[in-house]
Amino acid sequence: MDASTPSTESSTTQPLYRPVGQEIELFEYAYKHQLPLLVKGPTGCGKTRFIRHMAHRLKRPLFTVACHDDLTAADLVGRHLIGPDGGAHWHDGPLTRAVRAGGICYLDEVVEARKDTTVILHPLADDRRQLPIERTGETLDAPPEFMLVVSYNPGYQNLMKGMKPSTRQRFVALRFDFPPAPVETRVLIDETGIAPHIAQRLITLGTALRALGEVDLEEGVSTRLLIYAARLIQGGFPLLAACRSALAESLSDDPEVIAALMEVIEVHMG
Repeated sequence: MDASTPSTESSTTQPLYRPVGQEIELFEYAYKHQLPLLVKGPTGCGKTRFIRHMAHRLKRPLFTVACHDDLTAADLVGRHLIGPDGGAHWHDGPLTRAVRAGGICYLDEVVEARKDTTVILHPLADDRRQLPIERTGETLDAPPEFMLVVSYNPGYQNLMKGMKPSTRQRFVALRFDFPPAPVETRVLIDETGIAPHIAQRLITLGTALRALGEVDLEEGVSTRLLIYAARLIQGGFPLLAACRSALAESLSDDPEVIAALMEVIEVHMG
């Protein structure tokens, strides 16, 4: 989703989330005490679902921005656009709207954004809690209800795409990982309605695929992909076909790696 049209949520249905530690308590403390939060963990482990769950729990609107290489400060703060009357009119970006609304602004995969863009977060993420808007000369003071949350996947970090220390040290950090097997099994059942014994086999398979490590895969199978496999199985697809489409083909394009993955899949699901 483009930053100029971010996802804004205020759903009446609370997204399902099963805690595995004290992440809910830490988030609530950070919110209550105006502390910005950095959530880090592998792809598909539940970071975004957790943020959505907490926004609903705290009854705050959620402004989600999927960060990318071309994200500019104007995409976050706002810009002048030409209106129907031919004149230039100011339009708030998602970060500005979140500050004005006292909402939660969630920057997903923040390290994908250019470093000169993320610098605008600094005055919001320290004790000033201010958002300067240079184009209009306005400086917004964030209300107590506003919260800044960012996330990234440490597994994809490199020298070109890491958080500057001056940015990182403005946040309280929360590390995520894939849930323990009993919790992940329950998630699959809750999300898809799949039979418990099939859910358990999928989780055992996921654990085996993750154990392959970086030798064969850049990253282990996510909870999200296991849910996709379960949905295909619930839809009537054979076990091996569902796992090939949702797991093996999603994890790699290399035919040899896919063949190796299918060997593991056949051991657990054949």
